[in-house]
Amino acid sequence: MPGYPSLTALDTLLAALPGIGEARRRQLGMVRRELAAALARDALPVAARRSLRRLLETGTLDSYLRLAESGALRHRLVGGRRPPTSPPTNQARYDCLNLARQALGLPRLPLGGGTPILRPTPESGQLAALRRQLDRDLAGHLSPGRIRLTAVLALLLDTRSRSGELAGQRVTHLTADQTRPHTGIHSRRQPQHGTGVATESEWLPLSDLSRAALDRWLPLRADLMSHAHGTTRLWVSLRMNHAGTLDDDGRATLRPAGMPLEENGLVTSYRAGRSRYEELGRLLPPKMEQLRRAAEDQHVASQL
Repeated sequence: MPGYPSLTALDTLLAALPGIGEARRRQLGMVRRELAAALARDALPVAARRSLRRLLETGTLDSYLRLAESGALRHRLVGGRRPPTSPPTNQARYDCLNLARQALGLPRLPLGGGTPILRPTPESGQLAALRRQLDRDLAGHLSPGRIRLTAVLALLLDTRSRSGELAGQRVTHLTADQTRPHTGIHSRRQPQHGTGVATESEWLPLSDLSRAALDRWLPLRADLMSHAHGTTRLWVSLRMNHAGTLDDDGRATLRPAGMPLEENGLVTSYRAGRSRYEELGRLLPPKMEQLRRAAEDQHVASQL
C-alpha cells in the first residue's frame, strides 16, 4: 500500500484515542486497512490522500462506506468471494469513523450505519437452569478448564460484566467480611464498544454460587501462578502457550501457565466450553455477550 500523508495522520490520531478497548482497536484497524485499500484503488478523491480532514469528510466517507459495505474492500475472501459485510460490521465501521471524526473536531456522520441486529438472549428460566447446573458441577470432580469456566460464568451472572471487564478483574478486587471470603467484588465498568472513559468502580455482592466457584478456582490459580512471574489478574492461563511472536531464530516465544488471560482468551474459553461440555452447551448462548445481556435484563427486572 502506498504511504499517504492522510493515513499517517490517521495513525497518529487513532493511537492517541483514550479509553479504547481491544475489540474496538481491532475494528479501527479494519477501517484503516479499508481506507488504505480504497485510496490505493483511486476510489476516493485525490485530496483525501494528502489531508486527514478531507479523508474524513462526509463526501469521502459516503463513497468509502458504500464500497466497504459491498464487501469490495474485504481483507480476506469468504468462500472464494467478497460478500457484503454484515449489519454489525457496518455499525462498527460507522462507530469507528465517528470516533475519528470526533477526535478531529468534526460532527457525527449524517450517514446510515443502521442498528446492529442483536442476537436473542436466554430467558430467566434458562439462567436459573444454568445456575443449577453450575452448582451441581461444583459438587463433583472438575477439570481445571471446567473449574475456571464455572467461576467465570458464575461471576458473569452476578456482575453482568462484559468480556473486557472480566479480563480486567483482579484478586485484589475481591472483598471479604469477618465470617466468609469473597463476599463481593469491585467492578469497573467500560462503556460499550470500549469507547470513552471507564466509570468509577462499584461494589457488587457475590452469590453463594460465585463464592463456591472461587473456592475451587483460587487454589488452582495459586498453583498455576507458581509457574509464572506473578500477577494480580483473577483469570490466568491453564497451560503453556506462546506469545504469538518469533525470536531472531524463528522460534516461538513460550509463556508458562499462570499468565494473565486476555479478553480473547476468555471469549475463546467460553466458546470451547460451550462446545466441549454438552450439558452446558444446551444452556449457554453462542456469544458470551448474549449471556451478559440476559443477566443484565434479569437484574433490571428484579429492581422494578
